[in-house]
Amino acid sequence: MSASRKGSFINPEFCYRIVLVGSGGVGKSCLTTQFIAHHFIDTYDPTLEDSYRKKMTVDDLECRLDIIDTVGQNDFKSIRESYYLEGEGFLCVYDVTSRSSFEEVRPCWEDINKVKNDEYFPFLVVGNKCDMHSCREVARLEGAKLAKELGCKFLETSAKYRWNVDEMFIELVRDLIAWKRLKEKSVVSTRKRKRRLGGCTVC
Repeated sequence: MSASRKGSFINPEFCYRIVLVGSGGVGKSCLTTQFIAHHFIDTYDPTLEDSYRKKMTVDDLECRLDIIDTVGQNDFKSIRESYYLEGEGFLCVYDVTSRSSFEEVRPCWEDINKVKNDEYFPFLVVGNKCDMHSCREVARLEGAKLAKELGCKFLETSAKYRWNVDEMFIELVRDLIAWKRLKEKSVVSTRKRKRRLGGCTVC
């Protein structure tokens, strides 16, 4: 993986807009900074919105990620909804030492579902701070169960130790690639069906 260079070309088919969502203080910015710069931030500074661009190779496909790190506070709900509409894939982060942040995952998925108004959108549940064993409030099995109910993948991460940081982006990009290809097949199939119907002779 490498940061994208100005002027480098990536097939638009493999350019993805990824949005990190979740409660404030769960580590969205820490995970993003680890992914982009291999650096851990050990102080909490509430994010209004930060955007990053990263080039990476997933399954031999060169991709460009436009990453949006969103605000976690409820006061900015209207701002987050605009990113729900623009985003293609979502990393929903909770803190395994905070049950209240875990309880925000399903409502977040429901809010995105309302805005997207689609049968499916790439969404990955991320339980961060899994290195803090003694403070854990949410079991790994609970996170996995919720993800299964929502029909998505699940990973636990540690921004501090960089555990599964790259993997969460890789898994989401794999879903995005599959999702886009499925949509393209659906569009092609619909066009072919319309052409056949348009060329029929009614007896």
